[in-house]
Amino acid sequence: MTGRLFAIVGPSGAGKDTLIEAARKARPDLRIVRRVITRPEALGGEDYEGVTEAEFAARKARGEFALDWRAHGLRYGLPTLQIAERLTGLDVMFNGSRAALEAAATIFPDLTVIRVTAPSAVLMERLLARGRETREEITARVQRASYEVPAGLDVIDICNDGPLEQGVARFLDVLQPVSG
Repeated sequence: MTGRLFAIVGPSGAGKDTLIEAARKARPDLRIVRRVITRPEALGGEDYEGVTEAEFAARKARGEFALDWRAHGLRYGLPTLQIAERLTGLDVMFNGSRAALEAAATIFPDLTVIRVTAPSAVLMERLLARGRETREEITARVQRASYEVPAGLDVIDICNDGPLEQGVARFLDVLQPVSG
């Protein structure tokens, strides 16, 4: 039996990384893909492998990524070996990008998209608390936030607008293992 594949998408501040980390703790059988990103790991924010543009290009040329995309001036890749774990029956999840969903759906026709949402005021508050950008930059980011995804995808919406426990419970409900 092939495991399910989940793409987690949503704007900055919606709480994707927090929900993914909670799922990692609650479901040790769930595989979380560790993305390869062209930025230094020291910048943090999530568990990822930081590489140079040249290393990314070389790995892509070797076919090491099941899916890759560009966003926010960076390149992102999902290692093929990690995605392949679903062939052993395990559910696999990755932090994705709305811009890559069309390609992802072509490569993985059974992909399920979990769209994490939150009201603009909540996004603003969370992004301000991070302290990575100015208020003006955050305001512009929140105004650009979109929840649009390509038509025809299997999309489950999770509103993460309240206490952490509530968002985590909603997220974990969606990820319940399929009983066979």
